[in-house]
Amino acid sequence: MNEPMTESAPVDPAAPQQREFGAGPPSAFAPPTPWRRRVQIFGWVVAAGLALLMILVAWLAVTAPLSRSLKPIAPPAISLMSSDGHLIARRGAVIDKPVTVSELPAHVPQAFMAIEDRRFQSHWGVDPRGIARAMWHNLWSDGSSQGGSTITQQLAKGVFLSSDRTFGRKAREALIAVWLETWLTKDQIMERYLSNVYFGDNVYGLRAAARHYFNRSPDRLTIPQAAMLAGLLKAPSRLAPTSNLKGARARAALVTQAMVDAGYISQAERNALPPARLDVHEEPDPTSGTYFADWVLPHARDRAGAVYGEQEIPTTLDWRIQRLAEAAIRRAPLGNAQAALVAMKPDGSVVAMVGGKNYEKSSFNRAVQAKRQPGSTFKLFVYLAAFRAGMTPDDMIDDTPITTGTYRPANHSGKYRGRITLRQAFAASSNVAAVRLTQKVGVDNVIKVARDLGVTAPLTEDLSLALGTSEIPLVELAEAYASVAAGAYPVIAHGLPPEEQGWFEKLMQRQRHFSDDQLVMIRDLLSSAANRGTGSAAALRTSTFGKTGTTQDSRDAIFVGYAGGIVTAVWIGNDDNSPLPGGAAGGGVPARIWRNFMSGAINEPVEDAPEETQDPDLVNAIANVSVETGIGNVGVGVDEGGMTVNIGGNQLRIPSDQPIPAPPQGTPPPRIAPTQTEGEDGAPQ
Repeated sequence: MNEPMTESAPVDPAAPQQREFGAGPPSAFAPPTPWRRRVQIFGWVVAAGLALLMILVAWLAVTAPLSRSLKPIAPPAISLMSSDGHLIARRGAVIDKPVTVSELPAHVPQAFMAIEDRRFQSHWGVDPRGIARAMWHNLWSDGSSQGGSTITQQLAKGVFLSSDRTFGRKAREALIAVWLETWLTKDQIMERYLSNVYFGDNVYGLRAAARHYFNRSPDRLTIPQAAMLAGLLKAPSRLAPTSNLKGARARAALVTQAMVDAGYISQAERNALPPARLDVHEEPDPTSGTYFADWVLPHARDRAGAVYGEQEIPTTLDWRIQRLAEAAIRRAPLGNAQAALVAMKPDGSVVAMVGGKNYEKSSFNRAVQAKRQPGSTFKLFVYLAAFRAGMTPDDMIDDTPITTGTYRPANHSGKYRGRITLRQAFAASSNVAAVRLTQKVGVDNVIKVARDLGVTAPLTEDLSLALGTSEIPLVELAEAYASVAAGAYPVIAHGLPPEEQGWFEKLMQRQRHFSDDQLVMIRDLLSSAANRGTGSAAALRTSTFGKTGTTQDSRDAIFVGYAGGIVTAVWIGNDDNSPLPGGAAGGGVPARIWRNFMSGAINEPVEDAPEETQDPDLVNAIANVSVETGIGNVGVGVDEGGMTVNIGGNQLRIPSDQPIPAPPQGTPPPRIAPTQTEGEDGAPQ
């Protein structure tokens, strides 16, 4: 039964309304209360701060990596080492390994803290009290100033920042200091600081400074010594005790008093301390290999890259061989002339280099930087061009005056031998024969051979080229002769061990090889010149190959050759290009220097010949004769061991203790004509 409808009561607007079914809320959220609003704002601030902190940490990780604080702030120091582990030279600042605080006496870090940062153990990288004290002192002082930077800030500035004094740099310094304090212990910060700081005399780091000034390790430093080192930091260059011992000791006295004020030592202990005494240890800077070091250093820096810290770069130089080279130059009768020597293996690895008589007086490297005329050593390229053209050592050439054309070179002393073989012409270093060969094969082909063998210097495009009138560095001559020793070309002189190459580099830098015939023939000629020709003063018991060179008026005298796996070029001359006294020739002093050096380098003891037997004219007059008979050309060589007779392709060796056999029946007596000493520089004025 339905209930009767009743009239609804009036609605009170102030009374809370009940939500009807299906009706939406009047608002999605209730209005926030004031305290909730404050919490929201605080959360936003915290979130923004955390985001900023993350960005800051990321920025510091990139711009101020902790690992970098271990690396010296000095420019990279490169130590060049010989192939057998000897120090050749050091370039860059003197640095050493980092120190460890736990291994140091307590007074060592205390000396630095007393004078540089007395509150080091308590602050967080920045010391407001220290900054305020410094500002007050600077405001009322009479000109002296104090710094408020902590040790941590100094580390931050030295490792990560520049030395400018802008507010921005100081702000970054403080920020990085806090960063370092957050991630490193106090001992780690102190270790990095002591291992990086500058102590004057181009010395960085406590270990290097202790060794330099007191010749001892940092764990053995006394209080006066530690105080002196700590005192240097205010003005390292001005207070360096090697140049200002009085100033360094006065500053050290301030440090020891600061140690008393800080409570590290008593006043009585301080008063009893003697002043520090120096025992300066100069870092090794040997003259051995100095010319070599200058030559190889740019390549060493490229290989080292832009990194901090000392690096030991191995080189190809052989310490023992280098000393032999220096001794050979030092003992030579050079007078006022200069000398240079470069020795390398057939692959171009330089094992010794001397660029002059005295590096301290002249660092100009005559083995590399000087360009001088090579004289008849250039004939190597002429005869190789002839062999490329199909000629052989037994082919004939006229060794007679050139009477046609505008260019009329002459042999040394006007000596000529008629029609001779290429072998004889090369051994006697005939000028006219070389020019005739160049006419026959073409100047361009001679230049092509020189370029193939690594000569990069400009070359004259006329017949005088055959006599070595174009200026070439000594090292390039050595490279060319090394190509013959190696049987492949070009050979590039290098002072650093070659790096591993990829297949493309190997393909692009692949050497070319001489033909077997050409190699045998040119070695035949070099052997003839070094053993029975103008270079016989250089001959060793070991198979010797080489060539002399003398320029016009004896301005340059050269010997280049190889034996026992070492290729060596020797030059003597005057820096002003004036003539050498006494008509010096490549077969004289240079050949003897070469022999003296090489005998030791390849471990073949050879005593110097008596001076009276070392005259090149006498040696060559005995050792080189040419014989023409009715049955052809016969070459005869006489030396201390006996006689060598070359007939065609056959050779007969007759020891000196055996009688010379009579010539065959029916053979007419030979006509003997002695050769010239040095037939390479008689070009007319």
